[in-house]
Amino acid sequence: MAQGLLESTKLRIVFDAGIDNKGNPILKSRSFNNVKKEATADQLFQAAQAIAALCNDELNKVERNDSSEIIG
Repeated sequence: MAQGLLESTKLRIVFDAGIDNKGNPILKSRSFNNVKKEATADQLFQAAQAIAALCNDELNKVERNDSSEIIG
């Protein structure tokens, strides 16, 4: 049976940067590597809120991107 081994975790924070000429939202993102694999969703959200407090743009969403190796 195959198993997935978590190799790395990244935190991606998306910000609202305004509206373009056509009325569509402008989104900007920042990614952070080397996030602890054991970090909970709540811990990542708190970290994203702390980072967003230092930025000019409004927080839109927070994403966790995990990378796993599948072994057989």
